[in-house]
Amino acid sequence: MDLKNFRLEVDSDGIALLTWDMPGRSMNVFTMEVLRELAEVVEHVATDGAIKGAVVASGKDTFSGGADLTMLEGLTRTYAEIVKAKGEIEANRTLFEESRKMSLIYRRLETSGKPWVAAVNGICLGGAFELALACHRRLASQNEKTRVGLPEVKVGLFPGAGGTQRLPRMIPTADALQMLLKGEQLRLDRAKALKLIDEIVPAEKLIESAKAWIKGGGKGVQPWDVEGFKLPGGPVYSKAGMMTWPAANAIYRRETYDNYPGARAILQCVYEGLLLPLDLGLRIESRHFTKVLRSREAAAMIRTLFVSMQELNKGARRPAAVPAAQLKKVAILGAGFMGASIAYVTATAGIEVVLLDRDMAAAEKGKSLSHKLITDQINKGRAKTADRDALLGRIKASADFADVAGADLVIEAVFEDRKVKAEVIAKAEAALGDKVVFGSNTSTLPITSLAEVSKRPERFVGIHFFSPVEKMMLVEVIKGKKTGDEALALALDYVRAIRKTPIVVNDSRGFYTSRVVGTYIREGHLMLTEGVPAAMVENVGRMAGMPVGPLSLNDEVAVDLAWKIVQATKADLGADAIDERQEALLEELVVKRGRLGRKNSKGFYDYPANAPKRLWPGLVEIVGEPRPSEIYNVEELKTRFLAIQALETARCVEEGVITDVRDADVGGILGFGFAPFTGGPLSYIDGMGVKTFVTLCERLAGRFGPRFAPSPLLVEMAKKGEIFYGRFAPAAGKRAA
Repeated sequence: MDLKNFRLEVDSDGIALLTWDMPGRSMNVFTMEVLRELAEVVEHVATDGAIKGAVVASGKDTFSGGADLTMLEGLTRTYAEIVKAKGEIEANRTLFEESRKMSLIYRRLETSGKPWVAAVNGICLGGAFELALACHRRLASQNEKTRVGLPEVKVGLFPGAGGTQRLPRMIPTADALQMLLKGEQLRLDRAKALKLIDEIVPAEKLIESAKAWIKGGGKGVQPWDVEGFKLPGGPVYSKAGMMTWPAANAIYRRETYDNYPGARAILQCVYEGLLLPLDLGLRIESRHFTKVLRSREAAAMIRTLFVSMQELNKGARRPAAVPAAQLKKVAILGAGFMGASIAYVTATAGIEVVLLDRDMAAAEKGKSLSHKLITDQINKGRAKTADRDALLGRIKASADFADVAGADLVIEAVFEDRKVKAEVIAKAEAALGDKVVFGSNTSTLPITSLAEVSKRPERFVGIHFFSPVEKMMLVEVIKGKKTGDEALALALDYVRAIRKTPIVVNDSRGFYTSRVVGTYIREGHLMLTEGVPAAMVENVGRMAGMPVGPLSLNDEVAVDLAWKIVQATKADLGADAIDERQEALLEELVVKRGRLGRKNSKGFYDYPANAPKRLWPGLVEIVGEPRPSEIYNVEELKTRFLAIQALETARCVEEGVITDVRDADVGGILGFGFAPFTGGPLSYIDGMGVKTFVTLCERLAGRFGPRFAPSPLLVEMAKKGEIFYGRFAPAAGKRAA
């Protein structure tokens, strides 16, 4: 055997140790070459009489993150080529056979008659965990960072190498469905409780313990291959099954609105597979996998949420000529909720933090948020007391600007007021050296204008966080007109250090994310004024694929902020730049009735102290009695929500705010929750074709006004038959650093 990615050793007891250790990679992943080698090893173990059993382990500090999804991208490209050359039937056959190779290898492994043990260390996800499930025993080393799971649904797919068939044969159906549909990654204690991990052992005894089980008489037969096997969750058509399946289908509809073919396929595979022997179930799973792999949703989600996100995380947008920086100290000006949260994620990354505010009481209050957040982690078993002591030791609360001296990066996170920001910028720069980079966490104020008060505008950059900072994975880095490459590079190095995903945009009013999400909120406002029932506005927003309805979102970000933005836009650009219906609605809510949103417990919703929020009944006093919901076309309402955001994104491209399609789509999904199944706003347009999108916008403009009018760029692209991922595709040399 010619093995490049594995090492195979057989000891004197006849036990094979297969060590997965891909050269030149920090983590093992499945590729076509890996599958070819694994198939050869499995066949060798099965047919060599001198081998009694096998242990599969990793030669790296973690087991595997699963498949390299670019391999699946390659399969879909091959499919398209075969369709053109030989027709759809032959293309489907080829894709089916190629995409089920892993499934067939795993089935050969578990029916080889030889016992296999998975020795798991660290991360074991996706196809790697499916390999572990196919083994006859699973051991894991004691490691608090270990996670096992099947997260494929998060990129539009589902486990296609037996995961939907073995998991519900090992644990109750309801638990299996939850794990599959959520893409859950389980900690070791949870995996052990579910019996997905048989034993947890010290790291130094992992291989020894795995071999001992084989030497002790471990059998190479799975429970489901033994006559009389009973499903742990009971048959589909049983009392237990009837308690599971109707509820599972209802929850699926409520959570996905049937927008995700991969999630739908999970339900189908588990349901159909549990009615049949495993081999037929695996074949059904492979057929569904082939269908989902061909779907527009899977292709878009893989590209955006795996390929593009991976490239951005690796520095695709970072100026290559600037040496990488290792940040040791970050100063944060403003210890309010945002500043305190930024301090927490920075200190969590091992960076020293100065958290500064107007007095020590305010600074210490900001630091207390880190104490609360890390204590929550301790209470959940995800951190230790020593971790809290170390974290808090890295945060220095201060009211003295002299303490910011020596910082590699300063992040201003004070109130959204030009005068306040200008004052703290001046005070901080007086204590700083010439090399420090100054970042402003603002969601609305143009970076170029803020940099005007700086002595070093070339070292001034926008660093826009999203709330809650500890949970939101996106950071929007904004280049002002004078922002230099060194400032941009250091900002991106910082975002990478705190393990978040960066996008880079050019300066404009509202930048990219705030600007686009504002159109979603505005469309909800306008629907209300048209007579659409408030509950319908909210539900249709979620049906379109957004995480929350536009009215809920407005309450969360503050209704008075929307009012201020409308007024600032009107003052700067004139009355034609705003919609008077939205202005009147917000004036009634904010100015006349003091309804500011969740922050004062009254906005579009009421927020009772000990009860769930509920839509404010007084809305009818402002917009009038709603019209009957039956008169509205739900699909048209959904389309309005998505189209208006996609249209604004296209305008951002046309104006040069967005210069990379990856920033648009990754930022759209992570920043404001644009329907993930579309792959992002530009993928949404490309998915239907620019020409079709332009026709759609023209129809909507005719019905609802000029805000839907397609921009000149879109009209031009439609005439030329172009798409965004064609005309604006990233250059090959900029795909990753």
